[in-house]
Amino acid sequence: MKAPRPPRRPRPAQGNARRDGALTRVTHDARPFLRARTGVALRLAGWSLLEFVQTFLGGYGVARALDHGFLAGRALTGLLWLAVAAAAVLPAQLATRGVFGRLADLVEPLRDGLVRRAVSRALSGALAHPAGTTARSLSQVTHQSEIARDGWAGLVLTLRSFVFTVAGAVAGLLALEPRLLLIVAPPLILGAALFLATLLPMAARQRDYLTADEAYAAHAGRVAGDLRDIAAAGAADRTVAESRDLAENQVRAARSLARWSGVRVVALAVCGRFPPLLLLVGAPWLLRDGLTSGELVGALTYLTQALAPAVQALMTMLSTVGGRLLVVLDRFTDAPPPPAEDEADTPRPLPEGHAPVAELRAATFAYGPAAHPVLDRLSLSVAPGEHLAVVGPSGSGKSTLAAVLAGVEAPTGGAVLWHGRPVRGADATSVRVLLPQHAYVFTGSLRDNLRYLRPGADDRSMAAMIDALGLDCLLSRLGSLDADLEPDRLSQGERQLVALGRAYLAAPPMIVLDEATSRLDPAAETRAELAFAALPGALVVVAHRLSSARRADRILVMDGPRTRCGTSAELLRTSALYRDLAGLWEPDEEPRRNNGEPDSRPHGNGFISTPPPSPV
Repeated sequence: MKAPRPPRRPRPAQGNARRDGALTRVTHDARPFLRARTGVALRLAGWSLLEFVQTFLGGYGVARALDHGFLAGRALTGLLWLAVAAAAVLPAQLATRGVFGRLADLVEPLRDGLVRRAVSRALSGALAHPAGTTARSLSQVTHQSEIARDGWAGLVLTLRSFVFTVAGAVAGLLALEPRLLLIVAPPLILGAALFLATLLPMAARQRDYLTADEAYAAHAGRVAGDLRDIAAAGAADRTVAESRDLAENQVRAARSLARWSGVRVVALAVCGRFPPLLLLVGAPWLLRDGLTSGELVGALTYLTQALAPAVQALMTMLSTVGGRLLVVLDRFTDAPPPPAEDEADTPRPLPEGHAPVAELRAATFAYGPAAHPVLDRLSLSVAPGEHLAVVGPSGSGKSTLAAVLAGVEAPTGGAVLWHGRPVRGADATSVRVLLPQHAYVFTGSLRDNLRYLRPGADDRSMAAMIDALGLDCLLSRLGSLDADLEPDRLSQGERQLVALGRAYLAAPPMIVLDEATSRLDPAAETRAELAFAALPGALVVVAHRLSSARRADRILVMDGPRTRCGTSAELLRTSALYRDLAGLWEPDEEPRRNNGEPDSRPHGNGFISTPPPSPV
């Protein structure tokens, strides 16, 4: 039926340009937002000064408690200094309420602005290009705006804490002994520089990974819903190849992201682990040069209790939330690219002329190397506009022939040609429609189901199809073409009518009905087959009633690998199997009842919910 569209792969140059400009676009839009909230930022900084005081007194109080208290033999003085360091924690905790109050004034306007931007863009885009509307804006309003809000809040809190914690620690080290910065500063600066160098590459890798993940998820969703169509279109190999390519893209993006994450781990180690280590290594030199034991312990307190946690929190926040925040904000600042035409999606024109629509050349098919062939060197051609019926006992290979002719199954020998050239998956939907016995109907409107293979079908074409196939009763029961369909509430006959309408609208060069009318009563089946025969394309019908075979231009009788082809009159003279089948068939015009034969009475709307037993 219909193969899923392959995912569009972004052009590399364009993708690189988008990544390189992400930070520039986000920064450009952030400047006016932050300038308008300078007062809020200053009030937030005012509350954060209490955290600066807490950090400063933490290390300074420990150093003075040792030097002027415990090591000098004045335990009370040491306890008082420790009490001062501990008491500094209380104002900092009380400031939490003020910090979160100012944080709301900085965070909530961001979310509101992003929602307004998404809604405005969605409305403008819908007015300018009604056919190009997507669910992207819905995701931005509901999900992505919340990601931006939470990420921005976490980033502000972490950055604020880092700035005032580092300022307090640096002020404390200067107050204790300025020479301590000669040992502490180099690894901090080196680690920070290494970390900053990873920001843009990590954001790019994060975006690549999200894009690859979204592409694979979208492809998997389409494939899961189109399994029947993939089989009918003979697109299994192409679908597997597309899935493999998308999975490999995702793996490459994940590995690249992991490599840059490793660089960040090194930067974190340089910032958080090297300063205390270097301080301990240089402690003998510092102590000989006049550094006191209390100052050494105070410096270690700053490094282990303030600087290392603050650096780790900031780097962790930037490496996880920061990259995602940049990507999400860029989705709001960067206008969605117009839908590009994919050359691979456009079916190539097929050669026209007098060549058969489909042709088997000595085609052989077996379901295994040691299995008996179902088709054995079968040669068959289907001309444009021809009506061919396929009959035979159950298990004689009728459905296999339909699958091979439609390109769903590849022959194990010989060749299958469409319009004179070998079958290609890219040509499947433009050459034929294969309708199996079990019709595919999805949850949605009747209109969407009928236009599944031809989305651009207009109301005039829909009306002609409904009249030709007799869908009036179903349409009347549902109320309108836009009424919702629930597949479980349709009978098997109604499902087949919907599938037939879908194929009729598509009108490809060849339509293959593999018992696709088996759940219709004889009158509805006759109407459907006559409607399809009136189309300019070829019609191949796996028949289950004699009347269906008699309407065909030619009949192919199958008995396993043995076949015979001709008109109904010719086969009655030359084929004993066809005569036997004709004798088993009951005339559709005079159905018998209550004697073990099927009841073929029309049931009001032209179909019955269970099929009559059939000898073929």
